[in-house]
Amino acid sequence: MSDRRLQVFHTVAGVLSFTKAAEILNMTQPAVTFQVRQLEEDFNTRLFDRSHNKISLTEAGELVDDYATRIIGLYQEMSESVKDMTGDNTGVITIGASTTIAEYMLPGLLGEFRKQFSEVLVRLKVANTEAIVAMVEDNTIDLGVVEGEVNNQQLLVEDCQIDELVAIVANDHPLSSRQSLLPADLVDYPFIFREDGSGTRSVIVSYLEQQGMKESQLSKPFELGSTEAIKGAVQAGMGISIVSEATLVKELQLKTLSALTLDPPMRRQFSFVRQRQKFRTHLMDTLFQFARAYFVDRAAIDQA
Repeated sequence: MSDRRLQVFHTVAGVLSFTKAAEILNMTQPAVTFQVRQLEEDFNTRLFDRSHNKISLTEAGELVDDYATRIIGLYQEMSESVKDMTGDNTGVITIGASTTIAEYMLPGLLGEFRKQFSEVLVRLKVANTEAIVAMVEDNTIDLGVVEGEVNNQQLLVEDCQIDELVAIVANDHPLSSRQSLLPADLVDYPFIFREDGSGTRSVIVSYLEQQGMKESQLSKPFELGSTEAIKGAVQAGMGISIVSEATLVKELQLKTLSALTLDPPMRRQFSFVRQRQKFRTHLMDTLFQFARAYFVDRAAIDQA
């Protein structure tokens, strides 16, 4: 868009945070603040109320955000219409994924998509589930694939694939000879958690609650921000953890970690997340249909 300030303002309004907006837009926070202040100077009014480290839209801000939603939507529709008229099949699509999915499942999908649609540029944004959902809600990305539960009535959430999580321990750990673990077994050893906002963490907490346990019962020496870091810490004997079985292909082949199933099993639903009302381009629909078919085929292979 020609007026970058409006896009920046609309992003801030969507997440009500200059910091989060800066992360979504790949800008510095001062740059985001500067763009919004320029827009406020043009309108000669405040668009945000700022107090106690929180922001909210003013009445004028709500009006501008309503127009911004329509303007940005019309701009996208105009761009797509011109491409249809000129037969231009090139374009850019942005997909966002939570860390586990992006690192272990999307490379194959994006590789296959690239083979069929070589003229389409696909951008990938990687963040935890909470951040990806915020990007979809703010129209910053076209499609999100997340591993945590999404409770947002403004978004379309569709099943993608079932994922099983397993406990992991070092090969010389006292539990390494076991085939499975009960939830109560987890409290006897240091447990390494993912960070707040992680889909994996929310699934583990929900599982424990279903088994009549609390997160506080676990001994948590520290939290780590990636599955790779957790696997390294477990391998070094610093504790035990729970990760997606899909992330352990290399470790199980090399026998550097031991995986134990949980009783009862811990499973989660990977989900596609899209805007409910967002104008959809042909490329966006193509990517979604391709991704959905890819995961269906993958599930069939795993079950064979």
